[in-house]
Amino acid sequence: MTIHAKPAPRAQEPSIRLFRNDFLEALTHVHPIVPLLFWSPVVAWLLWRSITVHQLPADGMVLIAVLGLVVWSLAEYCLHRFVFHYPAKGPVGKYLVFMFHGVHHDAPRDKTRLVMPPAGAVIVMFLLWQMFRLVVPAPWIEPFCAFFIVGYLVYDYIHYGTHHFSMKHPALHFLKVYHLRHHYGADGKRYGVSSPLWDRVFGTYPEEEIPGRRAPGYPPWPSTC
Repeated sequence: MTIHAKPAPRAQEPSIRLFRNDFLEALTHVHPIVPLLFWSPVVAWLLWRSITVHQLPADGMVLIAVLGLVVWSLAEYCLHRFVFHYPAKGPVGKYLVFMFHGVHHDAPRDKTRLVMPPAGAVIVMFLLWQMFRLVVPAPWIEPFCAFFIVGYLVYDYIHYGTHHFSMKHPALHFLKVYHLRHHYGADGKRYGVSSPLWDRVFGTYPEEEIPGRRAPGYPPWPSTC
């Protein structure tokens, strides 16, 4: 009888410490279920108010849902390209860029740094809320932000899945390979995670991959995809 050895599981990637203070360091780590538990009640409350308090019409809710999701996808692209990959010059700027995103490129499989901690997400969401209030009418700002948050949650879990799940469905597998090429590809483009839409619009969707090349300083392409 032939016994086939079971492959050894991949070791968890060591975490990179960002702060000397233990409390601040703890804020940079988050279990992947936390964003869903934290933001779902917020979404439910905003939608409840939209339907029962403001009594917004169904057709308008559908349109605002699409708008919220599309605006999130654009925000996702802009944050990733222009903020997280900002070419900082000074030491403070470089540290901030590394803290917010560079650490993820250095340790892309760190399970506790693949979704955004609520401590940082609340600040970003509050600033965006204030900005959206300038252009979205008062009754509609609540469902708009609800679906904007839904788009964010979809992004968060697609991002987590690209690094830790096989994602066999063709559409999800495409997103997995697409994002891993952002990490390990030669050009370092492909800023969209939940969709390549804005990469195509803004010219950061490479048409061809150069065989055998990868971005300098990045680890080799994972053995499992």
